[in-house]
Amino acid sequence: MITGEKIVQWIAGLVHWIYGVFHISNYANLLDIVVEAVVMFAFVAVFVMFLVWMERKVSAHMQSRIGPNRVGPLGLFQTLADAIKLTIKEDVKPVHRDKIPYFIAPIVAFVATFMGLVVIPFDQGVVVQDLNVGVLYVIAITGFTVIAILTAGWSSNNKYALLGGFRSAAQIVSYEVPLVLSLVPIIMITGKLSLNAIVLYQQQAGYWFVTIQFIAFIIFLTSATAEANRAPFDIPEAESELIGGFHTEYSGVKFAMFFLGEYIAMVVSASVATAVFLGGWLPLPFLHFLHLPGFVWYISKVLFVIYLIMAFRWTFPRLRVDQLMDFGWKVLIPISILNILGTGLAILINQGMK
Repeated sequence: MITGEKIVQWIAGLVHWIYGVFHISNYANLLDIVVEAVVMFAFVAVFVMFLVWMERKVSAHMQSRIGPNRVGPLGLFQTLADAIKLTIKEDVKPVHRDKIPYFIAPIVAFVATFMGLVVIPFDQGVVVQDLNVGVLYVIAITGFTVIAILTAGWSSNNKYALLGGFRSAAQIVSYEVPLVLSLVPIIMITGKLSLNAIVLYQQQAGYWFVTIQFIAFIIFLTSATAEANRAPFDIPEAESELIGGFHTEYSGVKFAMFFLGEYIAMVVSASVATAVFLGGWLPLPFLHFLHLPGFVWYISKVLFVIYLIMAFRWTFPRLRVDQLMDFGWKVLIPISILNILGTGLAILINQGMK
């Protein structure tokens, strides 16, 4: 029999477990963690709404259209109106779904990408947790999205959703390899896995890694686009073939969580690219006189990378499944391996000259 005393014991045990996992010594530290999480979520929510508006404007410009221009100044409130619509929209669910996996999948898709922001250094000292394995953490935690997408397709009891889930699993697993390999040369040069330490290395060296590892930067950007299931790598949701892919049977808030997760994945990828290849919060060499905060420089670079990803989407048509897999395994991976070998050779030559 469940009594009030047992419930209190369970709650106390849960609190102690949280304290042990996160090494929390008092309630003040727990409050700090909650506040940081709330602030981060609020920032991401507003930033994603801006990115949706930005993408609509970018696509409109590339297609000689106007884009959002009715709701609010320059159409800025259009995304807010869409968010409200999705929130109050009826949550239609398949009758024969697997209830628990169907419910959990969008939550995992959102949380996995959101947790990737924990190690992002937005400025010197402005990071939720500066892990000494930050690069590995981002790769590992964002990898859970493939589980969420596969679970969503499987639990929806829809053949198109299932095919979309299988496609996503194949795509993400395939493009995870060149994405990781593109980061290996940076780790070889710096000897660090912390994103904050990599930015500081670039500050001390006096150059950004994009200048000496441009090929790795392009491979990372391409693989990150495929990881986020964005066009031209959006075969898991291809409307012309699979209706909507893995999220065909999702609507309302659940669909919004998948949508939000995709944009947060793009933010995480752009943030990692900024920290690893573009000097993080460091100012542009020819604009030192502006004396802008590091946070402003970081966000500006992130927006630049996101613009590249958006322009990439609205420039190239969707690939076929076989073309996509061939490009990953037969083009990106061999080039990544050659780049690693070349970097290793350059390091050996440099050490020999010293």
